[in-house]
Amino acid sequence: MPYVLPRTGELGPPIPVTVSPHGVSYPDPGQDAACRDPYGVLWEAREGTPTGPPAYLAELHPARQREAMEGLLCAGCREPADRNALGMLWLLPLLGAPADTCWEGVRSAIPPMCAACATLAPAVCPVLRDGHITLRVREAELVGVRGTLYPRLGELGTPDPDVLVLTDSDVMPYVVARQAVRELRRITVAP
Repeated sequence: MPYVLPRTGELGPPIPVTVSPHGVSYPDPGQDAACRDPYGVLWEAREGTPTGPPAYLAELHPARQREAMEGLLCAGCREPADRNALGMLWLLPLLGAPADTCWEGVRSAIPPMCAACATLAPAVCPVLRDGHITLRVREAELVGVRGTLYPRLGELGTPDPDVLVLTDSDVMPYVVARQAVRELRRITVAP
């Protein structure tokens, strides 16, 4: 099973958060502490258990995606990503973009891959099967998180469910992160 994909049993609703003048938090202090990274960012927790088949069309599992992105581990098997003289191996879905798109500086929430998983992934993943690009990346800096941004206490508005929040942003305490994001640079499009 692809490591970063949730299983169907893990697709329960997200656990609700509370908003205070200091940011967002889970009501249970133990769970809140367990769901924060070393920088204090709150990560999404969901109800459910890791049972059932992989949910290929769902968002990546927040904790496993973060682990793969932070450790530069393969999205498929959790082994170290493939590296050669041209850089680390990344497969990105085209999602309607032409293959000759300039990929330099693209911000991605998709972790890198090992060579074996990169060969297998397009055959089993419907998103990659619809079109993908293979990249070699020499620099992949963590630049932020994608998640739900909550309005500050007293501000009007509703939570924005899909926001990229850069690491140094003053709104980081008000985001519930779902995906770590890296900016890919010094890219070579692989054959």
